Amino acid sequence: MADRTAPLDVEELRALVADGEIDTVVLAFPDMQGRLQGKRFDAGFFLAEVLEHGTEGCNYLLAVDAEMNTVDGYEMSSWDRGYGDFAMHPDLTTLRRVPWNEGTALLVADLAWSDGSPVVAAPRQILRRQLDRLAEHGLTAMVGTELEFIVFKDSYEEAWDNDYRRLTPVNQYNIDYSILGTGRIEPLLRRIRNEMAGAGLVVESAKGECNPGQHEIAFRYDEALVTCDQHAVYKTGSKEIAAQEGVSLTFMAKFNEREGNSCHIHLSLADRDGSNVMPGDSEHGMSEVMRHFLAGQLAALRDFSLLYAPNINSYKRFTPGSFAPTAVAWGHDNRTCALRVVGHGRSLRFENRLPGGDVNPHLAVAGLIAAGLHGIEQRLELPEPCEGNAYTGEYEHVPATLREAAELWASSPVAKGAFGDEVVAHYRNMARVEIEAFDAAVTDWELRRSFERM
Repeated sequence: MADRTAPLDVEELRALVADGEIDTVVLAFPDMQGRLQGKRFDAGFFLAEVLEHGTEGCNYLLAVDAEMNTVDGYEMSSWDRGYGDFAMHPDLTTLRRVPWNEGTALLVADLAWSDGSPVVAAPRQILRRQLDRLAEHGLTAMVGTELEFIVFKDSYEEAWDNDYRRLTPVNQYNIDYSILGTGRIEPLLRRIRNEMAGAGLVVESAKGECNPGQHEIAFRYDEALVTCDQHAVYKTGSKEIAAQEGVSLTFMAKFNEREGNSCHIHLSLADRDGSNVMPGDSEHGMSEVMRHFLAGQLAALRDFSLLYAPNINSYKRFTPGSFAPTAVAWGHDNRTCALRVVGHGRSLRFENRLPGGDVNPHLAVAGLIAAGLHGIEQRLELPEPCEGNAYTGEYEHVPATLREAAELWASSPVAKGAFGDEVVAHYRNMARVEIEAFDAAVTDWELRRSFERM
């Protein structure tokens, strides 16, 4: 029998299909919001037809808003262009079982046009391009993402019907590191951990967090593309498992006025031998490569904030004293900074603390690599670390709104140089669509404040 704890190869899949253990294959790709979009195939048909030739999907999947409404402003897909197809080609290195869906396997797809050229605005392709640039320097990015989420006793349907108000969190108080608190929902956490392991992810731990009902499950770091693909599988799978258990969970950056859901991203660089190139004998125990790479993070942080905080709600996290950063600063093991350097020797790395649980990992990691390459190629020098409270220091502020972040992104020569005009315009339009939708909405806050008293 095939190893249930590791990703599959094609011959193992054929055997599982022949034995009747696998009858469904999911082929999906991460969209602009980081969600998996695609199709479920009969396993026999997948092996006979899709495995070699791929399948098609409407190109509007990279040109809609979060609610899947068609919107204008996208060069690659529109009513004028007829909303045609792009091709979805399975990446066989991502083949895995999906234990939370009986008899199911899954692959992640790369997107291409009919002439075989890549869809350059696709998140996975954006990351691949930056990884290729990094490889030209003989380097590989090793990445870990830390996703927080809040669990509610209400089902997703109940939450919808109640307009997401008066939901009941599974914990009533701060359970940060509390064994008792995580024990309250250990059956759910255990199922998520074990079934993610069955899908080939290496699970490290689960812990409680500050907001009532808030938890985090951590997975071992890996090469950047592997981690980002696994991140997308985990977000989809954990929601599916929660739904099967009659509860709901959210990764939204700021569900309420308390602590938001973060997604801290850890990154180190390895050479061709797999050795971490970040430690060194120079100042701060860093190599020259790490100093330049980290300096690039600071230099591009504001310009690339759209990649780290892609939604209106993302910017609600950035408040002083919230453990979400406001200062463009770095420090040694300093959680008040946007960039935190942690580890020693072979484990030396940095953590970007801007992203929330709503982040698209492929875009965010592409941003980290592009920023670091900017630092390396321009030989940028690293300023002194923040030794105290970065919230009260005299540092540049991270963007306070999606509007500010989008303007910085659109006018950034660093972004255009790293990603190209097409990608910059595509994601500037994504931000425009969200801003216009929010500007047109009448919020609960406005109703409560104005209905009677104004």
